[in-house]
Amino acid sequence: MFRVVGNTFSRAVRSSSTAALECKAFLLSTPHPGVLQVEINRPKKGNSMNADFWLECEQVFNAAADDEKVRSIVLTASGEKFWSAGIDLMQLAGELGQVMEKDDIGHKARALRKMILRLQRPVNAIADCPKPVIGAIHGACIGGAIDVLSACDIRYSSSDAWFTIKEVDVGLAADLGTLQRFPKIIGNDSMARELALTARKFDASEAKDIGFVSKIYENKEETLSAALEVAKGIAEKSPVAVQGTKIVMNYARDHSVADGLVQIAEWNAAQLQSEDLMKSAQAAMMKQPLSDVEFEDL
Repeated sequence: MFRVVGNTFSRAVRSSSTAALECKAFLLSTPHPGVLQVEINRPKKGNSMNADFWLECEQVFNAAADDEKVRSIVLTASGEKFWSAGIDLMQLAGELGQVMEKDDIGHKARALRKMILRLQRPVNAIADCPKPVIGAIHGACIGGAIDVLSACDIRYSSSDAWFTIKEVDVGLAADLGTLQRFPKIIGNDSMARELALTARKFDASEAKDIGFVSKIYENKEETLSAALEVAKGIAEKSPVAVQGTKIVMNYARDHSVADGLVQIAEWNAAQLQSEDLMKSAQAAMMKQPLSDVEFEDL
């Protein structure tokens, strides 16, 4: 029915094509079989989100979604003080300036809408990627950083991290996903509105108290290590089960309980026919760790 392959699943040992992508704003690596590490790499600019960031973020997560060798993803950032300072305001100002040069208000509105939707796509690519994404957070997370982290499935934080939904302080409503995802994550509408309307800072302890992060670790290194260990454990499980769980939970978040129950019935009507179910069940009966089971890449 299935075969034991030692301490790792053999197919996932082969390198990921996504990890080989050349990027200017990211460093990509495979620290464990099946685990893709995506590191924002603009430390001299506070890991701010420039044109390269937005373009490559969408490319990387879309590629990872289709890459059978990727089973889980850790999103982290280089440097010490900033996870990300948010959107590159100089670049944003330049792009807005070009739009405002148009004479017709209708043309301006259409151009602005197109720009916003374009910037939403990379964040949506994180949320819509069927592979679980774990955010490993340290330092400052400002504005657009909250958009990106809100698109992750799991968030771990170092004790020095702090957060701010900064957009109201620069004269706009956040438009890349925070106002849509963050309230659902923390489950407290009053607190979500307070943080979005005041732009006040909240630290790692408060982020955990309100449910934005799951766990807090002493420093950046411990946070990343914990995230990678969890990603490794996820990567050892059935990709059919893992990806199905994320897809179903995303659907349930945006629909009624009744709709969600119908959707999971229809989903599992197909997915329960996978060999992964029998492999996992036999491993449990034989008291074998899932790391010894070879699940086919997906």
